[in-house]
Amino acid sequence: MISRRNFLKKTGLFAGSALAAPALAGSVYAGAGHTKPGKRMTFDFRPYEVRLKHVFTLAAGSRTTTPVVFTEIGYDGHIGYGEASMPPYLGESHATVTRFLENVDLSQFRDPFHIEEINSYIDDIAPGNYAAKASVDIALHDLTGKLLNQPWYRLWGYNPADTPNTSYTIGIDTPDVVREKTREASMYRILKVKLGLDTDREMITTIRSVTDTPICVDVNQGWKDREFALEMIHWLNEHNVVFVEQPMPVEAIDDMAWLTERSPLPTIADEALQGPSDIGKVHGAYDGINIKLMKCGGMRAAHQMISTARALGMKVMIGCMIESSCAVTAAAQLSPAVDWADLDGNLLINNDVFDGIKIIDGKVTLPERPGIGVVPA
Repeated sequence: MISRRNFLKKTGLFAGSALAAPALAGSVYAGAGHTKPGKRMTFDFRPYEVRLKHVFTLAAGSRTTTPVVFTEIGYDGHIGYGEASMPPYLGESHATVTRFLENVDLSQFRDPFHIEEINSYIDDIAPGNYAAKASVDIALHDLTGKLLNQPWYRLWGYNPADTPNTSYTIGIDTPDVVREKTREASMYRILKVKLGLDTDREMITTIRSVTDTPICVDVNQGWKDREFALEMIHWLNEHNVVFVEQPMPVEAIDDMAWLTERSPLPTIADEALQGPSDIGKVHGAYDGINIKLMKCGGMRAAHQMISTARALGMKVMIGCMIESSCAVTAAAQLSPAVDWADLDGNLLINNDVFDGIKIIDGKVTLPERPGIGVVPA
């Protein structure tokens, strides 16, 4: 019997071109004719650092802060807000993001609704720099939504009542701290637990001593052996776990295909993919994908990724980094179209400077405001 992985190789579905999302001609991205004669866009940015309420520990290390950069695009009296968040594994920093953004000149564009043209210009400035590019894309979406006086979930045709519950992250820590964090998260209907060290079973049993709330686990590539990974997943399946995110290293793609075929729980790719062209690489090796604006370059690319993943029958999760309500609320505009949400980055910090997304009884609740729906706090 041919495996899913080999079948996909034989049929050529791993070619990025075969999975290119269809152009959105005639959509909100095609331009809306809201230009003003003589008006030009302005662009500004400023570095910031968000502080975590607790030490944040995962398989790769710990931190207490995350660098971010806020962006603003102005046009005709309106301001669109954006954000770049740079956790260590992305390889971006205040220095790289500010260096990239210093080269952005939006005054050459007369129509902010030419989002595809502007994003192409941004993409051509330099390769990579996805968080920096996302900050411009988010601000551009916020601006155009404000010019239309509509939130982006409505422009995409999504029903805000369809938003999922968000998970709340419990980082790796001592049993006493884990119990404390779990009690603090009592309002959430699903918990996201970081695994990948030799304390994995202790983490789960500690949480289960406090609550029977459903759990999703994020291993952050921490399991190196597929037999061990399968044994762990079967054990987790007995403890009300919903899915397993990035259980093995990104380069272990054949081992992941083997694991996914045998796993009683869905497997979700996170570090294994970045943008729309990467979905073909993980299809067949994982059951679903975790989309993050900072990885893929913004809302436009994330929207494409949802369409492509759905066409391939894959599960979809919308996630975030440690970031303010600006970027989290931008990602939340896509949440009515996904299976799971992990939109708690703003809930883990104590110096948020925006007001946006709310979590009510564990459910993502979108603000009834135009654009991405945020205002400075």
